[in-house]
Amino acid sequence: MARPKFLPDNFTLCLVGTVILASLFPVHGHAAAAFNWLTNVAVGLLFFLHGAKLSREAIIAGATHWRLHLVVLISTFILFPVLGLALKPVLSPLVTPALYAGVLFLCTLPSTVQSSIAFTSIARGNVPAAVCSASASSLIGIFVTPALVSLIVTNQSASGGSAWHTVWNIVLQLLVPFVAGQLLRPVIGRWIERNRGVLKFVDQGSILLVVFGAFSEAVNEGLWHHIPLTALGGLLVVNAVLLALALGITMFTSKKLGFSRADQITIIFCGSKKSLAAGVPMAKVIFASNAVGAVVLPLMLFHQIQLMVCAALAQRWGARDMSAERAASAGDESRSGPNKHSAAAARR
Repeated sequence: MARPKFLPDNFTLCLVGTVILASLFPVHGHAAAAFNWLTNVAVGLLFFLHGAKLSREAIIAGATHWRLHLVVLISTFILFPVLGLALKPVLSPLVTPALYAGVLFLCTLPSTVQSSIAFTSIARGNVPAAVCSASASSLIGIFVTPALVSLIVTNQSASGGSAWHTVWNIVLQLLVPFVAGQLLRPVIGRWIERNRGVLKFVDQGSILLVVFGAFSEAVNEGLWHHIPLTALGGLLVVNAVLLALALGITMFTSKKLGFSRADQITIIFCGSKKSLAAGVPMAKVIFASNAVGAVVLPLMLFHQIQLMVCAALAQRWGARDMSAERAASAGDESRSGPNKHSAAAARR
């Protein structure tokens, strides 16, 4: 039986279930230490598999469209942080300081990879450019995100180490496995392509592990006692405003700069989205363990909003382009029809 359209996808349900489970049965003590070790292994495996999966040819092929990539990177790493800081006096009263620190962290993150490419494809945008932009954003984010966090996120939520220390931790935990995967791509790349389900399982499983560990630690520190329901409602408003502004600005800018419709679609989807897959592991490295739960909560909510809104936009734009192509094809056939009949009459 088909899933009702009003129900969220399985991964979203798992995320909600993980938060509830961690809230009711948080791990602590030696169990928390063992769980933390398991999570680190899972995150390292995730980036190793992504490194083995990512084709260098795809990156090189799409890298020539530098104007598009520059607009996407500016939107991702400049526009979002500026919006987060500019809106802080207006929107921060709607949430707690810890939650707005999470909003600012969200603003520093790279774009998504899988969903940006998928939505670009559905909307009939420039898919090769989307592959390159989203992949470049993820790689650049490994270095740019911790630097931006040290600049714009309040020190009370940070882990206490220097920016360089944070970058070094990210290099060890995320970049080194990624590079190892790239080096071993000739050996295991085909196997990963044939077994995409393994990557999906590790991808989603590692996120669930990090979320469970983060919320366990946060619950042990009294997370839900410090965040009222009104703040969660305010967080929904903050995320909706942030996404609406990002979508509106990327739509307007890409059109004014003279990009083709396909390129505009790529810029909109790659430049307005934020990566849950990259953000949750980075939060674990960058922030103190007792702050991670509150920091990733805005990202988790933003992730669901961006998926629903961008899915609706992609379906609408894709259907509109398909209808236009059908109309053009029908027009060509109607114009060629009389000529075919005239030619047949002349032959008779």
